[in-house]
Amino acid sequence: MFGLGWQELLLILIVLLILFGGKRLPELARGLGSGIKEFKKALREEEQPQNEKPKEIEQKTEKKD
Repeated sequence: MFGLGWQELLLILIVLLILFGGKRLPELARGLGSGIKEFKKALREEEQPQNEKPKEIEQKTEKKD
């Protein structure tokens, strides 16, 4: 995993716990996960042809009419 051994990962985890605390760390992980999810979603939408509408936009416009 990125050329890091278990000692390095343990050290990084300890530093994160010291800096952010136990309560804040899960919030940061959730935020990071949702950010990665949004980034991947944007990449998928970019790969779609420009003349096609994504399904989410089509559904929202149908609900408004």
